[in-house]
Amino acid sequence: MLDLPEIYTENIHRWLPELLYYSLTTLKIAFFSFLLAVVFGVLIALCRISHKRVIRTLAVCSIEVARGLPIVVVLYIVYFVPPQLFPGLDWSWFDDFTGAVLGLGIHGGAILAEVFRSGIEALHKGQREAALSLGMTPAKAMTHIILPQATRIVLPPVGNYAIGLLKDTSLCTLIGVNEIMNGAKSIAFSDYQPMAVFVLVAAIYFVMSYPLSLLVRAMERRMRVAH
Repeated sequence: MLDLPEIYTENIHRWLPELLYYSLTTLKIAFFSFLLAVVFGVLIALCRISHKRVIRTLAVCSIEVARGLPIVVVLYIVYFVPPQLFPGLDWSWFDDFTGAVLGLGIHGGAILAEVFRSGIEALHKGQREAALSLGMTPAKAMTHIILPQATRIVLPPVGNYAIGLLKDTSLCTLIGVNEIMNGAKSIAFSDYQPMAVFVLVAAIYFVMSYPLSLLVRAMERRMRVAH
């Protein structure tokens, strides 16, 4: 049986700084992927509720395709396919970090699109009609009336998505990103201590995700008070 306290006493001074360094990459991927997913999600959700059938159909197709594929497949497609389809272009800017952010952002946008759509449609249609009757444009009615109220509705599922996204970044190791799981595998195989290393990684993931959970709860309370 492993003596984890003794193993950590001997190795923590080497393992922890390296894992924390890689965890910064994990946080960066999660942050930029989340921003991209929110932008994509809002745009697709607005297309999803458009009065034009063609736009709605395209939005539905993009949602179903992205949601129907595993994240790993999306990452592989985003990272490996474009350079092969367009070999004449300059792809020097397109590294594994960029591919990870785009892949997770595209996949997340399809998930959040339905969340945002349900939040918008949960509001009474009379609010939009009242805003339009007061002289607001459809764009102003959406940005000043509808979206602020829908935010209160969608905050819990969006917060849960953000926490899940932080853990899904571990899949980016499959396209060579030097995030925490990739670093953990290197340490575990070189020191022959996989259990001890991955238990430590689990603790680091918890330390990164738990404050996010507290932040979401605090925002929910603040929005309830504001409402």
